Amino acid sequence: MKLTSSVIALAAGVLAFPAFAGPVADAEAALRQAYGSYRAALFLSNQNKGPETAQALMEFDAAWDGLSASWQAAPPPQYADDAGLSVTFGAVNSLVEMASAQVGSGDLAAAHATLEEVRDEIGALHTRNGLIGFSDRMNAYHAAMEEVLATDYAALGDVAPAHLMADAKLLDYLAAQIVAHPAPEADDPAYVQLVAGFGVSVAAFKEAADAGDVAAGIAAQGQLKVPYSKLFAKFG
Repeated sequence: MKLTSSVIALAAGVLAFPAFAGPVADAEAALRQAYGSYRAALFLSNQNKGPETAQALMEFDAAWDGLSASWQAAPPPQYADDAGLSVTFGAVNSLVEMASAQVGSGDLAAAHATLEEVRDEIGALHTRNGLIGFSDRMNAYHAAMEEVLATDYAALGDVAPAHLMADAKLLDYLAAQIVAHPAPEADDPAYVQLVAGFGVSVAAFKEAADAGDVAAGIAAQGQLKVPYSKLFAKFG
């Protein structure tokens, strides 16, 4: 199987975390609200939209500063024992500062790469505190999808069907976790449409793999990114 052990470990742990409730839910809702501006910046930087990315970054920076001030003064219960909380806030602040400078110089590709690291920092915050939410599941899928997109199945020869099958099984599993644990905004009609399109793309890849049809798998591979990106941009 091609996918890395770190991605497989993340997949194995997806169901091991508790649901949010009470003060935990309130804090995660605040984090998710800030994360929405971050998602916008990440998506817009990938679209090479400089002014829009800069605006989204400013909004995320302001929201993150607010979280930093309140959480470091009185950490939410799920982070009360996290000695690395202030390190996470500092790391994200540094990344946002770097990304803002890169946007200002017109290097949107570099800014996008820098912003990818913000996702890792926030994901690590959740992981070390035994939490998982919709965005974490989306990020687990994204990590696996990126490796699938980088795979040249045509060059794998006789072992291509086996690699295709293994990769498709993992994507199918991770996608099923997303579908089974909807976003907090799942009552939005747009969510239903976007998650359905996402599911169709994963199902097509899995169906090709199940049939051992490498050519169809390659075609379906090329259709994975856009539905995921649309879902991520609005709800991920």
